[in-house]
Amino acid sequence: MLIRARDIEVAFSSHLVLRGAHVQVSKGECVALIGNNGSGKSTLLKVLAGTLDPDHGTVERTTPVGLLEQSPDLPGNTVGESLEEAQSWHAELLQAYQDAIDADDLQAVGALQDRLDDVGWDLGHRIHAISDRLKTPSHDTPIDVISGGERRRVALARALIRTPELLLLDEPTNHLDADAIEWLQSFLSGYRGGVILVTHDRYLLEAVADRIVEVEDGLTISYDGSYTDYLVARAERQARLEKSEMTRVSRLAREAAWAARSPAARSTKQKARLKRLDVLRDERPLIREQTFQLDLRTGFRGGQSMIELVDVAGGYEDTTLFQDLTTSIQAKSCLGVLGANGIGKSTLFRVLSRTLQPMAGEVHRAPRVRLAIIDQARSGLKDEDSLFEAAGSGASHVTIGDQNIHVASFLKRFLFRRDQLEQPVSSLSGGERMRLLLARLLLEGANVILLDEPTNDLDLLTLRVLEDALLAFDGACLVISHDRALLDRVCTAVLSFEGEGQVVRYASRMQAVQARQAADALQLKSPTAPKPKTKRARQTAKQGLSRKELLLLESLPEEIERLETERDALGVELADPATYQDDGERAAELNAAFKQLEQKIADTYASWEDLEARQ
Repeated sequence: MLIRARDIEVAFSSHLVLRGAHVQVSKGECVALIGNNGSGKSTLLKVLAGTLDPDHGTVERTTPVGLLEQSPDLPGNTVGESLEEAQSWHAELLQAYQDAIDADDLQAVGALQDRLDDVGWDLGHRIHAISDRLKTPSHDTPIDVISGGERRRVALARALIRTPELLLLDEPTNHLDADAIEWLQSFLSGYRGGVILVTHDRYLLEAVADRIVEVEDGLTISYDGSYTDYLVARAERQARLEKSEMTRVSRLAREAAWAARSPAARSTKQKARLKRLDVLRDERPLIREQTFQLDLRTGFRGGQSMIELVDVAGGYEDTTLFQDLTTSIQAKSCLGVLGANGIGKSTLFRVLSRTLQPMAGEVHRAPRVRLAIIDQARSGLKDEDSLFEAAGSGASHVTIGDQNIHVASFLKRFLFRRDQLEQPVSSLSGGERMRLLLARLLLEGANVILLDEPTNDLDLLTLRVLEDALLAFDGACLVISHDRALLDRVCTAVLSFEGEGQVVRYASRMQAVQARQAADALQLKSPTAPKPKTKRARQTAKQGLSRKELLLLESLPEEIERLETERDALGVELADPATYQDDGERAAELNAAFKQLEQKIADTYASWEDLEARQ
């Protein structure tokens, strides 16, 4: 057991966020925390990490923990300094190991050696590999000039470099591109410590979670198994609770009617029955799942192209990010936009919204096009406005179709409480800010919608509502997203930014993935000249590795490449929604095989590092 939290209660002012939460995590276990925005997931993570003291309850920790927060602070002046600081614990561990040797403390030596075997004796390669995979800014970049997304990636790299025995991650996939998410999924699948994960990425949940803990009404409900298992078990539990609530309400009605009409109810003999009535009245009623409706349809009937791009190039000054893009955007279509961060996806949106002129080519918009955009920065809101002012643009009523609705009633539809109406926009959470923008989007009546990373900070409930709205939308939608499940569910085609200015249209995300894998496989098969022995390899041979060990050292890179290719193939199957359409057994088998390969890859890397370290 790495951590055990019991009866956790946390209140902010008069608002009780947690009222009896329980969480326990063991080594090698990945627990996912899920729940609606504002349910207390991030608060619970802070309590588990020790950065927030609960008002009531206990937290038992047997190991230090590492925490990735949604708004992290970074030490150091540059990205490199911040990443280097994250491995200071390793120098302390090595020093403790040396001190134990000097003190002839064999028990401590054994424990510290096991720990160093787990995390590695040299972290230099780890910093380079992790920062490269997560595409952090260059190491000489000053911390105070990097964007919010870059700050999150550096903070995630720091958390992984620390390699704590218990890793707490709050929305780690935000601001990561598809390749980085795939790598993070592989990393967490093979992680030897414990992990507590808050994420809305359903494919990641399915691949790595051993147990789902839902935070609901301040309490925690634990479900064994994957995300698919959770969905089934939760539906069954809700059905049981609904039946139990109906029974309670029916009994309460009968007992209340009896107490009202029966003179015997006032006799001493019936006091026990009256007590039962009081108990029924005092029982906490079933909390119904909150949801809301989002209907973005405008009645648009046009069947022609809404936007046409002909040989369009986009970029800034002397930097061309994409070129020769020719495509058509039709009504009743949803186009996913894929590609690495900084490759030009948001630039395309600026060209489509006419806030940036194309460097070449033509963009034709149909006369009846009404375009709206939600950008990644969630701009378009004034921080000093109250929620009431932001929703109604200062008016007391808003118009939806032919209905005139009071702003308070309108906001209630989007799950905002009446006591939030005077709350400033600046104090809204990321998920609440996105919900407000979706509400305003409904009022705009746009028939072309551009969404830049709409799933960042969304809970699973709002994500499902947004997906349903996009599926029913009668206009055209373009979505920049790294959420694989959303892209697979709602997109009728995808635009893939593939580097060197090239943008290719595919029928689906999976077709784009398969095309990339085919290109990678072709590149691997192309003949290459044998590489000369490196200086390190020559030094290794000189310093006494056996012939068998030398042969093993030479073969390990090829073995790692083979294992990673096999793992990536399984990852493609796990990312395919069709894998989960049957009874889930195939998905469970693939997931188990994926984790075994991850462990084998980790062990092979460890062997490689050991041989290199002995030179």
